[in-house]
Amino acid sequence: MKSIARSVAAALVLAPALAFGQASTWEIDPAHSHASFTIRHMVISNVRGDFGKTTGTLTLDEKDITKSTVEATIDATTIDTREAKRDEHLKSPDFFDVAKYPVITFKSTKVEKAGKDGLKVTGDLTMHGVTKPVVLKVTGPTPPVTDPYKNVRRGVSATTKLDRKDYGVAWSAVLEGGGAVVGNEVSVELEVELIKK
Repeated sequence: MKSIARSVAAALVLAPALAFGQASTWEIDPAHSHASFTIRHMVISNVRGDFGKTTGTLTLDEKDITKSTVEATIDATTIDTREAKRDEHLKSPDFFDVAKYPVITFKSTKVEKAGKDGLKVTGDLTMHGVTKPVVLKVTGPTPPVTDPYKNVRRGVSATTKLDRKDYGVAWSAVLEGGGAVVGNEVSVELEVELIKK
């Protein structure tokens, strides 16, 4: 009987330590997260756009972060460049064709440490019906904090660059003096707030 009691007591003492080593699940908070992009316009300036809704899940392995995984979905129909006519054009078949391809998805395939506080996350990005590998330069996750409603939160920032033509988003027009109305290289930035489930 005493040995059973000792075993139970030991289990209770070790449980928090064992739990810490297990993977935890975190969901993207759409209200406090955003995905944005920057692209060259007429060779002379950069135009920025945002997507209004990003969702997804991070499975975080605290013991070995390289075993962590992430899946995210961006609602392409929420594109916003602060110009209604341009947004409608971007939603059309010339660009994202959101009626046919309403979401952009990312699914990680590899997570590597990069420096003291960084990660290199490789994954498959699917956009406009085309899937290509991309590498995200990630800062975080930040240490956890508890909000006033007792939710545990963390933050992650990520950036990458891609060629829109690789995904069949190829519309543009040639300028009279050379160059294109819309550049090909797209800089992508993500600011993500996560809530522990």
